[in-house]
Amino acid sequence: MKLCTSTIEKLIKGWAGDTACHEVETLAHLQKFSVPSGKGSIKSTEKEKKNRGTGGRNTSILRPCLDSSSEIQSLNHHLFSESSLWFLRRQGSLFSNVISASDDGTVAIYDADPFVHLKSVRVHKKGINDLGVHPSGRLALTVGRDSCLAMVNLVRGRRSFCCRLDKEAEIVRFSVDGERFFMVKEEKVSVHESEDARLVFEMENHKRVLCAANASNALLITGGEDRSITAWDTTSGKVAYRLEDAHSNRVKGIVVLSNGGDDNDDVSGPSLVASASSDGVIRVWDMRMARKEKPNALVEANTKARLTCLAGSSLKTLKRLRVGDDKPNAEQDGKS
Repeated sequence: MKLCTSTIEKLIKGWAGDTACHEVETLAHLQKFSVPSGKGSIKSTEKEKKNRGTGGRNTSILRPCLDSSSEIQSLNHHLFSESSLWFLRRQGSLFSNVISASDDGTVAIYDADPFVHLKSVRVHKKGINDLGVHPSGRLALTVGRDSCLAMVNLVRGRRSFCCRLDKEAEIVRFSVDGERFFMVKEEKVSVHESEDARLVFEMENHKRVLCAANASNALLITGGEDRSITAWDTTSGKVAYRLEDAHSNRVKGIVVLSNGGDDNDDVSGPSLVASASSDGVIRVWDMRMARKEKPNALVEANTKARLTCLAGSSLKTLKRLRVGDDKPNAEQDGKS
């Protein structure tokens, strides 16, 4: 298990362990590092196999190493802070391409071996709120503060589609199979067909949704101002299950660590889910216990900092699929 989080206090914190979450008493025993990030607070974070990347108000992308607890590389390119960061893994390589979205309305493509800027694409007139990469790694969707949805061709390095939304969206994510995508607009989550962006239905939460993560069996896991963790069935539009009051404050990050779905499981879909709250607490949950009246977290850690985002790796080795030899090397989506 590997978890990384970023804070308003300009710190990057990471945990790593070879044992399953339920075999350790607390995440504090597994903390690998706590290092300063730079001049400003961090707003986005992503993780690759050994390293991780962060982007924030210091307008740079950093790559600290989980093993050495030191910064590997730093790249300054965007004029404004990064709002979203993705790693794209390459077949047979530990290195990755990096896709970042910025408050200046551009999407930048980098080669991580070496860590150099390849191209920037002007996508929105205003800042980008979020970026979601298709499982093929060939295209990405962005939502911006100009209340627009845009598609970026990562192979050709250009914007291929843009449309006006009825309301500004804060989050965009593709489904695991890439056939659908989801947009979050405050407390509403809309489900769309990827082929033509047709609206399938909307799902409404009690309060504003602040983070989302995909899981198996067409489930979307969200967290937000209601302090709960909600699993949505994106085929029916209904709530599959919900962990009420998972934190004492709003949930700022969700990571699916492992997927269940066995016949003996009480809940089909994710088995282990990690969540981070702005109160500084990170918790790991066994979602098979979601139907209990008051489920307890398997492990937790109090970072004593204001957390802004969370990234992590699955307990199982990530499979990397070959999808072609197009350039740039954006061939496999590796977001954890």
